[in-house]
Amino acid sequence: MNKEDVLNIVSKKVKLIRHEKGYTQEKMAEVLGISKKTLVQIEKGRMPAAWTCVVAICALFGDSEVIQAALGEEPLEVIETMVHGRVDRPKEKTLGGKVWWKQMKNEKGFVLQQNVISKHYRIIDMDHYRWFSSFEKDETFMYFDELLKNHPINPPFCSGRS
Repeated sequence: MNKEDVLNIVSKKVKLIRHEKGYTQEKMAEVLGISKKTLVQIEKGRMPAAWTCVVAICALFGDSEVIQAALGEEPLEVIETMVHGRVDRPKEKTLGGKVWWKQMKNEKGFVLQQNVISKHYRIIDMDHYRWFSSFEKDETFMYFDELLKNHPINPPFCSGRS
């Protein structure tokens, strides 16, 4: 999945997301910071949403079933991973990957998963905090191995985070 794929996917879902949230075109345009005319053009498929609009949709409507069905349970994670190439720092707590993720490895309290929709990889800990995300399989597996080497068998997982 690349930036163009995400632009096309999200652009095609804008109207469904708007209906799911019960917004009028005026309200949706206001929320996204675009004109109603631009929103109509996007909804009719005459133009794709701009990248900033797509990022706003993923950030503001990440809980939408429509957007989650298109990009997975954490659409903003897809965007962040795509933009930065990878994310390699402990991050926000995830939902644990029960729906949109295929487990690849599970060792010493870390789980390596692949998103079934976007195909990107991530590593989470037993408390479901994300440690790493990337679209590169080899890079993710190497990072996973490094985590295992650098953490004790019973690591002090993230339980003190708020």
